[in-house]
Amino acid sequence: MKLDPLLTKAARYVRQGQYGKAIRLLEPEVLRYHDSHRFYYILAISCLYSGDFGGAHTYLRRCRELKMQDSYTLLGLASLHIRRGETDRAVELYLEVQDLELANPHRSKTALKLANRGLQIIRKYGDKEALSAWLETGALKRIFPPPPPVPRSLRSRLLFASGAVVIMVGIAGLGIATGMLPNPFPVSQKQGRQGMDSLILNENDLRSVVQTSGSFRYVLTRDQVLKSYDRAKALFAEFRDDAAKIEINRILESNASEAIKAKASLLLSYTTTPDFHTLKDLYSFLDVQKDPYLYRNVTVRWKGMAANVQQGNKATSFDLLVGYDMKTVLQGIVPVAFPFAVAINQEIPIEVLGSVVIQEGGKIALKGIAIHQSVALPSPETSR
Repeated sequence: MKLDPLLTKAARYVRQGQYGKAIRLLEPEVLRYHDSHRFYYILAISCLYSGDFGGAHTYLRRCRELKMQDSYTLLGLASLHIRRGETDRAVELYLEVQDLELANPHRSKTALKLANRGLQIIRKYGDKEALSAWLETGALKRIFPPPPPVPRSLRSRLLFASGAVVIMVGIAGLGIATGMLPNPFPVSQKQGRQGMDSLILNENDLRSVVQTSGSFRYVLTRDQVLKSYDRAKALFAEFRDDAAKIEINRILESNASEAIKAKASLLLSYTTTPDFHTLKDLYSFLDVQKDPYLYRNVTVRWKGMAANVQQGNKATSFDLLVGYDMKTVLQGIVPVAFPFAVAINQEIPIEVLGSVVIQEGGKIALKGIAIHQSVALPSPETSR
């Protein structure tokens, strides 16, 4: 975790129960940290534990925009829905947390425990009167997400790391000396990305690389198919997943053999969805417009203005006027759909992170992942 003095100080305040101090420290810095999920999470938790539920809702929604699949953000929103008696929406969020954590090899036991506890409370106090009586006891805090961790200082981290290294070296040396562990030094192996072994083409795959009949969007030679596949693997190994998707799409839309396409689809399943901070390769609207099918499922980051906004409790859609953020040039109009509620101000520029969807006739749309609107925040709801 990157050490930021301001956020470290705020996190320490929260851990000490000094929520008001954390809020007063952070709120003046909203514009400076407009794209920091950790900033908004600390602020949201401070509001949540201090009883400012309107502020908590505003900042948790911003957390959701910046990192759609963060379990602790979802848990915070679920607790607010329970407070309002909106148990159906809370159940949906708890189930989403369960799905996220069970699919994550590094799952958080705390997140799962809180999700299960929330579902048990809803089952036990499903009746409005019973839920209201339970809320009056002040037990809602039992399902709040935990306060943010306080990162160690550089000095303490170095001391901890040096101590751990000494212990590990001693254990490893003893194991090698006794023959219980192999000597890792004679052979230098480069650590590859997980899943690479399953992507190697075998003899059967290489026996027939292209199909000789059928209708395909791209007709490639044997060498071109193998070159695209090797490039996709190389990009994936470099954690450039969206660039790899372009080569994967080229193969899937081509005359490559079904065996090669199956390996390309397997590679596609290993790719991950980036956020604003981790997106490495940028593709403009004009790039995608030239050949949309190459960019299917590729994540893009486009600026513009929002129009025709349709907001609901569970989804938000609008038309993105791409390139019109300066109100000089309109490159195109792209439909955007978010599978969750997003606060959007149509009066100020917007930056959308989304994956490319190809509609009928090759028209471009986006499945929303997150947005930036740094000029202003949505107005906090009045706490109830």
